[in-house]
Amino acid sequence: MSEALQLNPAEAAAAEAWSTLRLHLEDGSSFVFEAGAGAGKTYSLIAALRHILDDRARELIRRHQQVACITYTNVARDMIIAQTDGHPAIYCETTHAFAWSLISRFQKRLCELVPTLEGWQGRSDELANAIDNTVSPNPEALPTTGINAIGYALGRRSIDGRTASLHHDDIFPLYIKLMNSAKFRSALTSRFPIILVDEYQDTNAELVAAFKEHFLGKQGAPQFGFFGDHWQKIYGDGCGSIQHASLKRVEKKANFRSAKPIVDCLNKIRPDLQQAPRDPDSHATVKLFHTNGWIGTRRTGAHWGGDLPELKAAAAFQATKNTLIADGWDFRSDTKVLMLTHRALANEIGYSSMRDVFRFNDSFARKANDIIKYFHEHLEPSAKAFLEKRFGAMFYHIDTQRPVMKGPADKARWSTVMSRLCELRETGTVGDVIAHLQNSELPLLSEAVSRMENDLALANQSQEPLSNRLEELDKLHAVRYREIIALCEYLDGHSPFETKHGVKGDQFENVLVVFGRGWSDYDFNAFLEVVGDPHRIAQERERYERNRNLFYVAVSRPKRRLALLFTQRLTPSAMTTLTGWFHGHPIQDLGSAL
Repeated sequence: MSEALQLNPAEAAAAEAWSTLRLHLEDGSSFVFEAGAGAGKTYSLIAALRHILDDRARELIRRHQQVACITYTNVARDMIIAQTDGHPAIYCETTHAFAWSLISRFQKRLCELVPTLEGWQGRSDELANAIDNTVSPNPEALPTTGINAIGYALGRRSIDGRTASLHHDDIFPLYIKLMNSAKFRSALTSRFPIILVDEYQDTNAELVAAFKEHFLGKQGAPQFGFFGDHWQKIYGDGCGSIQHASLKRVEKKANFRSAKPIVDCLNKIRPDLQQAPRDPDSHATVKLFHTNGWIGTRRTGAHWGGDLPELKAAAAFQATKNTLIADGWDFRSDTKVLMLTHRALANEIGYSSMRDVFRFNDSFARKANDIIKYFHEHLEPSAKAFLEKRFGAMFYHIDTQRPVMKGPADKARWSTVMSRLCELRETGTVGDVIAHLQNSELPLLSEAVSRMENDLALANQSQEPLSNRLEELDKLHAVRYREIIALCEYLDGHSPFETKHGVKGDQFENVLVVFGRGWSDYDFNAFLEVVGDPHRIAQERERYERNRNLFYVAVSRPKRRLALLFTQRLTPSAMTTLTGWFHGHPIQDLGSAL
């Protein structure tokens, strides 16, 4: 029997995709490598890098060149570096770090451009009057004011002496502006003749537009390879699908993750990218629950319209869980509950007060609030590092330079402050923790938090009505800090519950997806009504794709068991779509039992 006949269906589809991809790698064509959920996109990216190394590593090193591999996250970067043994011919970094490695060499031009950026325009006087604190043997040799260097370390805007430090949001605008320069483009091409982009669909849209304008289809430009899946674009500034006449398209029509019954459903949802399963005889369970039979009054408004009241939604969730447990699901093991809203999620994990404090879920769920962001990105990691006696990491997370310890008294002071902080994390309120940090007089609070706290104190002293922002802060002070710890654990992914945004790329044995309202950007009933209507899709494309992509990401995570619960009312046309996609699988109405 030939080797081809021994391949399972997924392997055969993967081999076909690899054959095409290898041809493009060797002939220098730029390409888009489209790999649906479970296809093994990262495996193919690693295979491409290894093939390039086998074919061209010596040549690249001799010419002082590298293959650039641009990733979306630090986790992906570290994994790719490990999988390619840190080979010197590969430069793998996040998009921001890659851009900075290129633009940082053009200091003179950066000094000219920084004052024109949106985030710096209000600081023009500060930039112009920057003072060099160093002592020069020849003071007349250099101008005495104005910035003369640009740095990028902590990702926040600051001026130290005559060096301006950039914010994360400054990197792409500068990168795009510099791409207008032929000298810059030449420097990029001479250093990186091949550029592979991981998770291309989430790459900044303006950055991809600049690649199209200045490189794709241009003589002498680098070879670009875009690996990803435009149906899994779920972040706001991502480019989604990439279309360009010079890009060859490769589709990997395999699914190594899910059992055949789940893959069959995915193929109905996405008929233009039919996937082959690993095992055509594999078994899986797929169940769909809805609440159309409930006859009470549902919620109204742009955010909640059509959804069950809160207590009824919780009851529907519990009824679904009980049914699945009776069917053999174990919610303590490899099971994930995916929720779009944080209503039931917050109750389950232990940060339910957040919904009462903040007007919008994004404030805590996506760290739009500066104080929540500070707790998650700085205070919690620094406290944990202190408890683990990793003091260098503690200062790194605090986002401050490690202070000079002049003696045992300084060390004792830091130890006392951090020890009391760790006690208050367990026993105190958010207000207790913040008051302790303020009273410590150590550089623990961020500028944003200090500014908000000062604004709240002044407003309280003047007895003026609080703005929405300060009213939220005032309410947050009364919350037990243990809820912040629970929220941060959720944001870190250390929870059996998750929002659908948080699991892209992950896979689990069992997945329960809860579809409800609570976010005006998403209405899955409206999405299901539009499916199959090209005219309406064209009219509502952005909204349609936003809902479609999140739905696809959610239902494509499981290996063996998938369940869907809809707490919002589904119209007949929406039900028709679902019954078509999940034909042959149980569909249960929980409404009459609520």
